[in-house]
Amino acid sequence: MNQEKIIVIDFGGQYNQLVARRVRECSVYCEIYSYKTDLEQIKAMNPMGIILTGGPDSCYEEGAASCSKELFELGIPVLGLCYGAQLMMHVLGGHVCKAPVREYGKIEVTVDKTSKLYGDVSEKTICWMSHNDYIEKAAPGFRIVAHTADCPVAAAECAEKKLYAIQYHPEVLHTQEGTKMLHNFLYEVCGCSGTWKMDAFVENSIRAIREKVGNGKVLCALSGGVDSSVAAVMLAKAVGDQLTCVFVDHGLLRKNEGDEVEEVFGPNGPYDLNFIRVNAQQRFYDKLAGVEEPEKKRKIIGEEFIRVFEEEAKKIGAVDFLVQGTIYPDVVESGLGGESAVIKSHHNVGGLPDYVDFKEIIEPLRDLFKDEVRKAGLELGIPEKLVYRQPFPGPGLGIRIIGEVTPEKVKMVQEADAIYREEIARAGLDRSIGQYFAALTNMRSVGVMGDERTYDYAIALRAVNTIDFMTAEAAELPWEVIGRVSNRIVNEVQHVNRVLYDCTGKPPATIEFE
Repeated sequence: MNQEKIIVIDFGGQYNQLVARRVRECSVYCEIYSYKTDLEQIKAMNPMGIILTGGPDSCYEEGAASCSKELFELGIPVLGLCYGAQLMMHVLGGHVCKAPVREYGKIEVTVDKTSKLYGDVSEKTICWMSHNDYIEKAAPGFRIVAHTADCPVAAAECAEKKLYAIQYHPEVLHTQEGTKMLHNFLYEVCGCSGTWKMDAFVENSIRAIREKVGNGKVLCALSGGVDSSVAAVMLAKAVGDQLTCVFVDHGLLRKNEGDEVEEVFGPNGPYDLNFIRVNAQQRFYDKLAGVEEPEKKRKIIGEEFIRVFEEEAKKIGAVDFLVQGTIYPDVVESGLGGESAVIKSHHNVGGLPDYVDFKEIIEPLRDLFKDEVRKAGLELGIPEKLVYRQPFPGPGLGIRIIGEVTPEKVKMVQEADAIYREEIARAGLDRSIGQYFAALTNMRSVGVMGDERTYDYAIALRAVNTIDFMTAEAAELPWEVIGRVSNRIVNEVQHVNRVLYDCTGKPPATIEFE
């Protein structure tokens, strides 16, 4: 059976991944593509519906992101959101112009409950607006189905062609009944049946992996993080002892993490797989000596990983497949999905040198967002402790140390991070924060310890709340927790005399420091 699919067409707005997440929460699979994607390609995917996202342009200006009139003539339902709504009206003969009153924030919208979008929605409902332009006049054949005090066309529809344009953002949580509206579009308009379920995904993935691998040998890059652990267990269930997991301890892991990974996946663990631990700490430190530029560090760590794998693969003999724990945000942030600019290179997306000695790469989690990976992990029977452990980047502490990486700096971060995680857990906050960790800044400053002047490093603490790791807000930790962590770090970690708390969201910052 073909997976029913919704296509999200990305016009460069900030909520594009969120739209995809919301659709999937309604049990419908969905993928993001750039507005530059060829119409024939979209048709060939045979989507149940198309959603046009927001974007930063004004659709009536030259050079603005656009789409052809044919998109609306495919007979496929289309939902335009914000910029997507304005573009639909503009292309189909309506009139969009600068709004006399800019609407931003939570606005009361009056909806027409006879529209398929609004059947079960309150007549007056709070929605999130964010626009400088507005639809002054709907396109011919459309009727207005929602308005606000300042916005005559908050939504319009051409029900017979299944075209819907909404001026606000149903995908953000500030739109109180936004999920209902998206659900109505997916089920009432597109006729989706909701087949995207995690148990089915896991089952289908295991079957597909088994078919693909046949009698082949598989080598899995196991970092011990959530993504690679879920990928490893999925492969173990699919192909059993045809799988060898190589765990490279690159000396950039959290405190005691190497031993913890071995405990779970090693010979005494619950899983039936071949496990090899490679202690390559010194090798990585030597390669990173004197290197300060973040992208260069990522590349070095990523390539060295591959070298180590090649060496292990040669010892094992011919290996047909390499498994990686790439997930959907890695793909999107690397510029391979949608319109997003390349924010940073992920060492497990497209960063492989041409001369890697494997026939093919398997990325079983490539289509999943982080919270979906965790659901898959639980579905596979992986212990909760492992599934909910803190996210950890492939390059490890290499990108939580600003500037040059040395063994001494790694030890500082490990100790500080262990104290931080311990205190967060003690305060009962470990499951309510999206991600938290300590990083070492490259800043040294004057301090006083005892009666002596010190000139030592500053540790930065990071804690963010996020659903999908695409956007994040700094977590407001209780002051006494920050105080306790700071006090312990400066007293227990050598060469640290200052602790800072990072209050920046994503955007403008990324969650990691490099």
